[in-house]
Amino acid sequence: MAHDDSVQADVLISEVGPRDGLQSVQATMPTEAKFRWIDALVAAGVREIEVASFVPARLLPQMADAAEVVAYAVRQPGVTVMALVPNLRGAEAALRAGAHKLTMPVSASRAHSLANVRKTPEDMVEEVRAIARLRDELAPAVKLEAGISTAFGCTLQGLVPEDEVIRLAAMCVAAGADESGLSDTVGYANPSQVRRLFRRLRSELGSRAGAAHMHNTRGLGLANCLAAWDEGVRTFDSSLGGLGGCPYAPGASGNVVTEDLVFMFEAMGVRTGISMQKIIAARAPLAAGLPGEPLYGMTPDAGLPKGFGPFH
Repeated sequence: MAHDDSVQADVLISEVGPRDGLQSVQATMPTEAKFRWIDALVAAGVREIEVASFVPARLLPQMADAAEVVAYAVRQPGVTVMALVPNLRGAEAALRAGAHKLTMPVSASRAHSLANVRKTPEDMVEEVRAIARLRDELAPAVKLEAGISTAFGCTLQGLVPEDEVIRLAAMCVAAGADESGLSDTVGYANPSQVRRLFRRLRSELGSRAGAAHMHNTRGLGLANCLAAWDEGVRTFDSSLGGLGGCPYAPGASGNVVTEDLVFMFEAMGVRTGISMQKIIAARAPLAAGLPGEPLYGMTPDAGLPKGFGPFH
């Protein structure tokens, strides 16, 4: 059963595990196992899921079934199905598969952009423009998000000027993106920096300022999400079990753990629309689909405090 639409939510938790998490681990989760995991996420009340990345299968065999997974997920009622697209070809495949929302990573670090996609940030803005045109032609209802990656620093070039980050986000929206959020790709961000950058982003873009995509590489993921919340951000990316690890800090999770993020907000009285028990239960199909893969999360390990509730 899908989530109860009568449950009002104050924040949108966007689950990125089936894309960001799965493409970061060595093993490839079988397609049927992905379906069971998505079902469990939907049953818990998750309303936006990044289910796949449309990249060549030879580069990311974990995503070879992207079109199939999107086609399955869009049959779930009340869920926005999102796909990551690195270029125009990926966007066309995602649109044809029926994705509701496309997210396009645009790196604020010139060094990272060239190493990652062999294009400058300005080249990527032109790619956003081309994708926006294609979207207008094929599926005008589909939302396009430009996520500014390495917005808080980069392992290759170190400091990323804040003016560059804001300028790039504004260029992406001007090129046709519906919104632009900020990603702490390598886990460098701190709460003071998060407040400052999201304040500037919201001042520049208003309602088109998008999600906070934080990593927990140095243990600051939840603190950074709270800092973004304080600045008015209401969409947060996270990954069940912190799936994906982090190549820069062995033993440290990469993405913010969905279960811990939901617990933090619910404990504060901020409604997520997600059932705490059911989101913890969604770890079972994830673990079954990736045997032996470490899962992170303080809340699932510690359990819920006595009297914590009520839950739908």
